[in-house]
This record gives sequence, C-alpha cells and structure tokens, in this order.
Amino acid sequence: MEFSPVIGTLLSFLVVGILIGGWRILDWVWLKPKRLERCLRKQGLRGNSYRFLSGDIKESSDMSKQARSKPMPLSDDIAQYVSPFLHQTVKNYGKNSFVWIGPRPRVTIMEPEQIREIFTKFNDFQKPRSYPVGNLLVCGLANLQGEEWAKHRNIINPAFHQDKLKNMLPAFYQSCIEMISKWEKMVFVEGSSELDVWPYLINLTRDVISRAAFGSSYEEGRRIFQLLDDQINLTMQVIQSVYIPGSWFLPTKTNRKLKVIVKDIKDLLKEMIKKREKAIKAGEASKDDLLGILVESNIKEIQEHGDHKNMGMSIEDVIEDCKLFYFAGQETTSILLVWTMILLARHPHWQTKARAEVSQVFGDSKPDSNGMNRLKVVTMILYEVLRLYPAAIALTRSVPKETKLGKMLLPAGVEISLPVLLIHHDQELWGKDAHEFNPDRFSEGVSKPTKSQVIYFPFGWGPRMCIGMNFALMEAKMALAMILRQFWLEISPSYAHSPCIFLTLRPQHGAHLILHKL
Repeated sequence: MEFSPVIGTLLSFLVVGILIGGWRILDWVWLKPKRLERCLRKQGLRGNSYRFLSGDIKESSDMSKQARSKPMPLSDDIAQYVSPFLHQTVKNYGKNSFVWIGPRPRVTIMEPEQIREIFTKFNDFQKPRSYPVGNLLVCGLANLQGEEWAKHRNIINPAFHQDKLKNMLPAFYQSCIEMISKWEKMVFVEGSSELDVWPYLINLTRDVISRAAFGSSYEEGRRIFQLLDDQINLTMQVIQSVYIPGSWFLPTKTNRKLKVIVKDIKDLLKEMIKKREKAIKAGEASKDDLLGILVESNIKEIQEHGDHKNMGMSIEDVIEDCKLFYFAGQETTSILLVWTMILLARHPHWQTKARAEVSQVFGDSKPDSNGMNRLKVVTMILYEVLRLYPAAIALTRSVPKETKLGKMLLPAGVEISLPVLLIHHDQELWGKDAHEFNPDRFSEGVSKPTKSQVIYFPFGWGPRMCIGMNFALMEAKMALAMILRQFWLEISPSYAHSPCIFLTLRPQHGAHLILHKL
C-alpha cells in the first residue's frame, strides 16, 4: 500500500513526537535522577540508591504508618516517631544525606551557616513549585517568588502591624471567653472534668481567625472551614501517592471532588471580598480586621500607582491570601496551644510558675497587649513548645539553577530540606537536654541558647519569616493566660501520646486532660 506524501509527513511527525515524548519521560523517570545522584555522591552526600519512579516514598510511607499504629512513650524525643524515615536516613548516612521524593533527590541541610545562607539567598533557594493539587490548598504569599512576592508582602504588611493586632484583642478575648464558659459548665458539678481539649482549641482558633480576619463569627465561617478540612483530607491522599505529571487533569473521583471544593471556597471568599471592596469604595469606614486592612491597602496601592496591571493584587490574589489566612491562621496557633497545654499538664512546676505570672500581671483584669508583652515566663514556655513541637517539621526549597552552598555545588533540579524538628532536637546544637522540656533555656531570649546561629526557626527565618508570627503568639498568650486563671491542668490516664504529621504536627489521638476548676 502506498501512502500519499501528506500522510507520510504526518506519520513522520507522529513518530518524531512519540520519540521525543518517550525520551522526555525516560529522562524524567530515570536518566535525570541518576545524573543527579552521581553528582550528589561525588560531593560526599549519601543516601539510598534511586528506585524507579517511587524513590523512597513507599518506604517512608510504610515506616510512618507503622509508627502511627500505636502511641509512643510519654517523652518529647519524638523525631524517630514523627519522621521515622528521615530520622533513620540521618542516623545511617549522617547529616550530609539525601532522600528521594519520587524521581527528585532532596538534600538534608543541618549546618547552621548553610541554613542561614539558604534563608538569606531566597531568590536562589526558592519555595518549591507544588504539584497542582498542592497549590490548590495553600498558595498566595507563601508560594510567591521575586517581585511578585515583594509586592504582595508590601500590601499585606499593614494588616500585621503591632497597632493593628492590638485592635484585634477584643476578638481574641471574646472567642476565649466562649470556649472557657463551655469548659466551666462541664466542671461545674464535680469541680473537675476529663475532656479532649484538641477539638475545642481548633474551634477556638477558627473562631478567632474568623472574627479577627473577616469580622464574622465561626458560625458564619464554618462552611469555609469544613470545605478546607475536606480539601486537606483529599489532598493528603494524593500527596501520599506517587505523583504522575498530568494526573491532576484526569477525571478521577478525587480530582472531581477537589475541583468542586476549590470552586465553592473561591465563590464564598469572592463574595466576602467584593462586599468589602464595595463598602470601602462607597466611603464606609474600614473595619479593623485583616480582610478590611488588606482590601484597603490594595486599593491604595492601585490608586497611588494607577490602574496598571502590575500594580496591586487581583481578586484571585486576594482570594488565595484569604485562604492562606484561614488555613495558617488557625492551624499554627491551635497546634501551639494543644502542645503547650499537654506539656504544662505534664510539668506542674512550670504550670504553677506561668499561672503565678499571669496573676501578678493581670490579676482579675482583662488581658491587654501591654501586659502580654510582660509575660516573660509564658513567652519562655511558648518558645520551648515551638522548639520541641514545631507545627511544620521541615521546610523545603528548590534549586532552579546550579548553585553553590558552602563547599557544595548543587545541580539544578534538586530540592533542599531544612528538617526543623531534627535541628530543634539536635544535641550537638542544643546540648544533652535537647529532648527535654526546659523553658529556662530561653530565659534571656533566643540568641543565647542558639549562640546567634540559625538553629531555631519555628516560623522560618530571614526576609520570608512567617508574616503571622506575632498574630499567633499574641493569640496563644491571650488564650493561655485565660485558661490558667480558671483551670488546673492534669494529664488524663486515657491520654495517648501520638504526635503525627497531617500537614502539620498534630496529636493523633487528641489531647485528653483533666481540668480542675480553680
């Protein structure tokens, strides 16, 4: 059979396309990983040999499931339980090691000077580009780079100034009062009651972020939170499986559910933002909540520089930052509070010291910002909790081009992991009591125990440090002060110590405490 010249040409293009596509797939799943592996090993880095497509994902997942299958002993030496695969890798191969996230090698960095360099040179060591499904969960300011990040940070900064945070204290106080009132009713008859405080703290911090960020109560914002919970659960299912490029576009059941959830969240937030923009443009006084400050700051940015496409943020940008506020704003603080309550229940001496300080500073008065700035013992305790139980146990960075780091020359395409949990628990850096709860180490601030090294970064470090750090710490101080004035905390016999990673470091089986009314 003879083919016409046109058909022959088309077939030639098809064959060439198949060959090119096949070569690219082969390079992605095998050739490039092996090149990167050789390059890393030449520089003294060690790790498992690359395994086709999955890398270390299956072994890491299996070890995590095994660790989560039963509670651990009541100890703060949690790294081998929370992150067993990375802990084992560092133990077997040393601090200069790497792991495989599918076909991508991820280099572990634990040297303080290299950590400082990574945080400082944030344009060379960038936030890694997430899988499409990951971008749907948390995007906004956290994932931006270069000039776009600088623009957003400049617009958002006013919302987190100290004077603006002071105006949010009534929202913090009201939310705390409502939670404590529920607890008081539970202990009213017997004088004490056992309860799992974890779900209450989640609701507290959700209520706070709804009031402080969006001027609405938790009841009004609960739909967004429920949708975010559903999105987290589905996203974790996808992240824990082997990622195949383009799989996000397949009409699977999970993908369809995720896309519906994303649309619903965007629609709800878009309605809130448009109402606020309309009110501000109509001359109504801006509310002292994060959304109002953000929208007003964005409008001013556009007015000052003209309605240029590169000035200000689009409504899509504002939506992504609102999602980030909602997720990060409640997640970090609820985790800080739950581990603080557990540790104070386990260490009554420190609970007594913190309660005495709260009583001395505030008496029976409503906590205010000036008083909270004088809570030295409470601050020491919170710093130590953040050291032992950081919400994010690791930070990752990508290397988009060949880059020098210390004596290493990292090839383009590798990732870097800053294992926050392992660094915070490193006895070479913190001393023999690194695994123990000892707030006294922060009695003179952070610089003395760290010896001014970059070895403590629960909120990141450098120019890209978490913008909501002061918000989270102020909220935690308010809640803790009010809880300690009303209750004595005791560990329940039914408490199961199981810190685990579910995006952040959560108590797998809750936080069962006995609350005694004071």
